[in-house]
Amino acid sequence: MEVKIGVQNVAREITLESNQSAKEISALVAAAVTGGKPLELTDDKGRSVVIPAGVIGYVEIGAEGERRVGFGTL
Repeated sequence: MEVKIGVQNVAREITLESNQSAKEISALVAAAVTGGKPLELTDDKGRSVVIPAGVIGYVEIGAEGERRVGFGTL
């Protein structure tokens, strides 16, 4: 699942692919924003991304689905 995170006062967004479900990611974002704790997500390669909750501008969670590979994706 693709996750895009906009950070305040930064021109580029953070994009990562995660194996977590949309509900899990939404719950982590909500807990970070309401609790003031950093948002910590893990991508599909096991790398962690930690973002302070106070600078999160937006979080866009992609639709769940399998990736298509090959010429049939056009």
